[in-house]
Amino acid sequence: MSGFKNSVEGQGAPLLRYGAALVPAAMLCVLLLRSVWDVDIFWQLKLGEIILAHGGPISREPFAALHLGEPLPAVGWLAQASMAWVRSLGGWGLLRVFDSLVWLGGFWAVAAACRHRGATAPAVALALALAFFAALPTASIRPQSFAALCFGLLLALMQLRLRPLLTIALGAPLLVLWQNFHPSVSIGALALGIHAAVGGLGWLRDRKRPVPIAAALLTLVAVAAIFATPDGFSILAISATNTEMSLAIGASEWRPLWIPANWNNAVPVLAVLLLTARIVLRGRRCDPVDVLVALALLAMTLFAYRFVLFWALSMIPVIARGASSPQQPSATPRWLPIAAVAVVALATPFLASTRFASSLPLESIARLKQENLHGTVYADFPFGGPVIDAGWPNWRVAYDGRYYRYSHEEWQYNGGIENGYVPLVDVIAKWHPVAFVIQEDHNAPIAGELARSPRWKRIFRGADGVVVYVRR
Repeated sequence: MSGFKNSVEGQGAPLLRYGAALVPAAMLCVLLLRSVWDVDIFWQLKLGEIILAHGGPISREPFAALHLGEPLPAVGWLAQASMAWVRSLGGWGLLRVFDSLVWLGGFWAVAAACRHRGATAPAVALALALAFFAALPTASIRPQSFAALCFGLLLALMQLRLRPLLTIALGAPLLVLWQNFHPSVSIGALALGIHAAVGGLGWLRDRKRPVPIAAALLTLVAVAAIFATPDGFSILAISATNTEMSLAIGASEWRPLWIPANWNNAVPVLAVLLLTARIVLRGRRCDPVDVLVALALLAMTLFAYRFVLFWALSMIPVIARGASSPQQPSATPRWLPIAAVAVVALATPFLASTRFASSLPLESIARLKQENLHGTVYADFPFGGPVIDAGWPNWRVAYDGRYYRYSHEEWQYNGGIENGYVPLVDVIAKWHPVAFVIQEDHNAPIAGELARSPRWKRIFRGADGVVVYVRR
């Protein structure tokens, strides 16, 4: 371990120093080469286009066939509009770069603040690499990227320890923007509350220490910011419904790390946790408030994997401080990391085009679009987003990935269809679909009925087993 630590802190290894400077560019390259896999980004981009055309958040449901005109929550509306605008300028290639820079911006902001406070460059690079490794499975083009940026900026702001008034002036608008980009500012309230509590206890024990005015006031601002969206206080009911439906559907990101579906995700979390524990215990250099924030988010991650991104960001100050040497190694040029990131951001989209995960039925939907149909397309609910993006306003959907959009009874009905309790005739009577886009194995009962029905014909079957049926 001493050899490893000396290599991290060491003073005579130019290769290590230059390698550390290139870590941010390597992170960006990995993100740009990943495939687009999140099914929800498609309906979010289409909703963002509508928001841009409307000039603000949309208040009525435009997509779900049985809910048209009903009140529509404005969850993440600012991120949806921003990402739709970027795609309109440069397609998926530019959106890919934009999303990657936003997602990584939170990591880089915390790292820069740690470096400013005296952490060595190799230690900061190690912190970035480990945090990135832990959070990478969650990375795809989606509004959560803005949550990473905002939380990273908040952690950086607390690391810099600026004057209270300046901290509040920078932090307050950040918290309000955060909640409108992604409804997770409550994570910021938790982190700020821990900062305020630790600072308050320190002041009570030693009145010479500063009163944590900024952390305390920003905690209140963060709590208020939860409601500073077009949804107001109804965001609590929306969030509760989304959580309930996500658990009912069995979404793995809402489940604990120890369930079989999350075992692969648990490996990087455990590896980073063990490495960090060893670094901190050997170095004995850590800020208690950073450790407490990381522990709180670790507990949340253990019970719901979706919080791993925030935990990974909170680990950067812990690792950077624990792995730093009291002696500063000779530095690399400050322009090198920025120049490397710029080269990767400009070159990668031209060298590697945007890839979409094979689980997305884009080829099947493209074939259906050739039919020029108008009406409801019944699709497996994960496919609802791509259907919306490709065909709205001509197409509506029966289901999509917005768990809060559909009631518990509707999700039970969906389960009944998938398990064969609800026959094809009832599905037709309920939605009057003009087409079906379903995965044969996942939706075997209704796929079998469609194959036998003289009123429906299959026009496409993809290699992934997704079939497309239209009326004869």
